[in-house]
Amino acid sequence: MKFGRAWIFDLDNTLHDASPHVFPHINRAMTGYLQRHLGLDERAAVELRHSYWRRYGATLIGLMRHHDTDPRHFLWHTHQFPDLARMLVREPGLRRTLARLPGRKFVFSNSPVHYARSVLDLLGIAHLFHGVYSIERVRYRPKPDSYGFLRLCRANHLRPERCIMVEDTLENLRTAARLGMRTVWVTKAAAAPGYVDVTVTRLMELPRMLASLE
Repeated sequence: MKFGRAWIFDLDNTLHDASPHVFPHINRAMTGYLQRHLGLDERAAVELRHSYWRRYGATLIGLMRHHDTDPRHFLWHTHQFPDLARMLVREPGLRRTLARLPGRKFVFSNSPVHYARSVLDLLGIAHLFHGVYSIERVRYRPKPDSYGFLRLCRANHLRPERCIMVEDTLENLRTAARLGMRTVWVTKAAAAPGYVDVTVTRLMELPRMLASLE
């Protein structure tokens, strides 16, 4: 096989569109968590959440470092969905598209494992993946930290140069490229930075892009 022997997929806004329903729900839940556990009003909670996200790449990391927050408690209470099936925005033909891609497939997400597995099950694609690397599995060191990328590769005997990272977030793709991975940016942007090998607006375009990823 000339191209990457493993595909590493982000979850939110890559395997499904989280922007309309899922992300707003998580943001509200995180804001409420900060209000309850740090004694903040809504405005201060939103500002702190954004500040930690910009500084560390995940609100959780700021809470762990500065407030001794239990990550399991935070992730459980901020990723509860009363009707996740209704909230998911699916791409038609996703299962068929993924099945056409040769090589092993992994999910690598900054989200908690209970949420990631629920999404994959509801999308009907869980059986297509060899592993799910959630934030717990990378010891709460979220992308774009290289630690999780390397941990995934070592655990599965993968060489980074034989992997293809599929993501919607450029910072994460930059890390993947630095490690030697091929990169696919899921975006509607007209131009891409040099460390992006391929851009797609939808995952169903991937099988046509295989030659560009050799």
